[in-house]
Amino acid sequence: MRALTKFISLLAHGCRLRGACLLWLMPLLATQTRAGSVSEAPVSFRNDVVPIFSKASCNSGGCHGALAGKGGFRLSLFGYNPEADHLSITREAQGRRVEVSQPGLSLLLTKPTTTVRHKGGKRLEVDSDDYRTLARWIAEGAPGPKAGEAEMRTLVIDPGERSVRVGETLTLTVKARFSDGRERDVTRWAKFTSTDETVASVDGTGKVTVMGPGEGAITAWYLSRIVIARITSPYDATIPAEVYASAPRTSAFDSLVLDQLKRLHLQPSPPADDATFIRRASLDTLGRLPTPAEVRAFVEDARADKHARLADRLLSAPEYVDFWAYKWSDVLLVSGAHLRPAAVKSYYGWIRNQVANNTPWDRFVRQVVTAKGSSVDEGESNFFAVHQDPESMAENVSQAFLSLSINCARCHNHPLEKWTNDQYYQFANLFSRVRAKGWGGDPRNGDGQRQLYVEASGDLIQPRTGKPQPPAPLDAPAMATTDTRDRREVLADWLTAPSNPYFARAIANRIWAHYLGIGLVESVDDLRASNPASNERLLSALADYLVAHRFDLKSLMREILVSQTYRRSSEILPTNREDRRHYSRHFPRRLSAEVLQDAFADVTGIREQFTELTLSDGSTEKTSFYTNSPRSLQLYDASVTSYFLKTFGRNQREITCECERSNQPSLVQALHLSNGSTVNDKLSAPAGRLARLLREEADADRLITEAYSVALSRAPREAERKAYLQLFQEAGPAQRTSVAEDLFWSILTSREFLFQH
Repeated sequence: MRALTKFISLLAHGCRLRGACLLWLMPLLATQTRAGSVSEAPVSFRNDVVPIFSKASCNSGGCHGALAGKGGFRLSLFGYNPEADHLSITREAQGRRVEVSQPGLSLLLTKPTTTVRHKGGKRLEVDSDDYRTLARWIAEGAPGPKAGEAEMRTLVIDPGERSVRVGETLTLTVKARFSDGRERDVTRWAKFTSTDETVASVDGTGKVTVMGPGEGAITAWYLSRIVIARITSPYDATIPAEVYASAPRTSAFDSLVLDQLKRLHLQPSPPADDATFIRRASLDTLGRLPTPAEVRAFVEDARADKHARLADRLLSAPEYVDFWAYKWSDVLLVSGAHLRPAAVKSYYGWIRNQVANNTPWDRFVRQVVTAKGSSVDEGESNFFAVHQDPESMAENVSQAFLSLSINCARCHNHPLEKWTNDQYYQFANLFSRVRAKGWGGDPRNGDGQRQLYVEASGDLIQPRTGKPQPPAPLDAPAMATTDTRDRREVLADWLTAPSNPYFARAIANRIWAHYLGIGLVESVDDLRASNPASNERLLSALADYLVAHRFDLKSLMREILVSQTYRRSSEILPTNREDRRHYSRHFPRRLSAEVLQDAFADVTGIREQFTELTLSDGSTEKTSFYTNSPRSLQLYDASVTSYFLKTFGRNQREITCECERSNQPSLVQALHLSNGSTVNDKLSAPAGRLARLLREEADADRLITEAYSVALSRAPREAERKAYLQLFQEAGPAQRTSVAEDLFWSILTSREFLFQH
């Protein structure tokens, strides 16, 4: 048998009459395969055949798994529908894809081995075990998926975690455990992917090569299941153990960060100075710059608990409500582009009340998910006005509150996650009985109301099967389709349960990312299995903290604010220069559009005037509603027109995705800061701070000191003071105003001002 296989393999590579020869010999190989397999278990189409197609990428989106298939042959994407795949293989094309009497002549074998012409190239070797498996399956009569056959229960990868030096290799093994008790090595059918190629790369056999220092992960995919192996490669630095042992810890989270820094040989940067810290904490918690008086009081405070006192003051400030109500309005898509003005106001008002009352996150989410009633009287019900079909409701609940994107499973099994098409329609069916009526009135008026209610019957049909799936939360038991309860109540119970593996992690990661500049999982709304946390122990600890404190978000924020990890400076050391994810230092980032616009207003003393509103029909109207708004962060309606906010990446609230907001720099931004009205007009305004200082005939030293203290929360350095004093002196009284404007402009357009650090 082995000799015949070897001969056919050589023939396939060298015979001038390859096609004819192989078509003659391959039936012999298939016959030998059939004859030698009497004692072996029958080949399972679901567990043995489909994985071969997946490993060879035959059922990928670029090949036969595409929506229209390829060359008249269509398979379900990554094998999510074995029943349909079996029909395509055995019944379509007049059954020519399999020849039960002569397996070697089957197109299923001759095409991927390129015995006959195949546009997809060679996908299968004649002398491979996969070829023999397919041939044996055909010889056995090409049976389809069977009811009651063993199903995979768990997938395990070994080693699951390993520390490896740069340049070294290791080989991963993947094993599947089935419902009949069998354990099977499926390494050769698993598809391997590296989550960070700069740390580790992996080939198709599971051989890992460590490319650089850091922590990365290798994912293995088999039969719609994903497992992860974590790879740690220390940086090439020698850090004394005393550095970590003596590092201060003021939060339980500090130890978990330091433990990882020690594993990776990353040295923590020193703490930020007091002026930098209060600026950072104020911007992160309130969305505004601290006043010079607040900075001075904090810097001069000699008490040991001053950081804790600052955290308490910030979390109880009125601006906290403005800032975090705005943040959650981004997630919940509060916008006049989708809702009537009265509904927008009600929706935001409800969110603001929850923030002001420090409503626990689980209760906050439960009220949204189970909302009913009027769009004007019950503001939370507008969540279901923005998302009006069961699929959209399911996708946005998952994205907003679990940080899971299940959208891909709407058409097929998720290629990067464990969610199946069946699970998607089970989840979406929880919303199939949500209904609404009303919405009268002119779009330009606020009198239109929408009444949200739940019917006692109705199901969502799954297109693939033509039948409804029994409603069920993700990874949870299904409800009976005859159950007349509001299915969303069952969902809310599962969603907010302390045992839910996604709920607490999702919000904990969002809060951590907000304060530390980068999430443990990036992006923050992408907590799929194939996108692991950079510090799994820390993320689990954050989630556990929230559960233990009954989902009190302020409590978690305070714990972060008082931590040494958050207090760390952004100073780059030679021994942590390459760190991008592990919090050895603070990571600077540009201020968000709204915070930046408010900061310009605070420094210059001139507020923005917002008068134009985009309506849900796409038109605009002038309104005085926001004319006297003191802060951009109080513009709860994302449809308010603002060139600055649009240019600097305001969240448009069109979809539930962090990608809606952008902090990326652009040439348009640079030109606007240089020549636009936001900075220049405010500096020259007669009612502004600079005009007042000039009227008071403030000397050059006072102008310089106030510009630095109000904008950068610090005093000017001696070199900076001397340079500007010289400019004032050289310009003389005639040019005093121009130099003063240049002073403020240069600070307001500097990286130190534009960035949180």
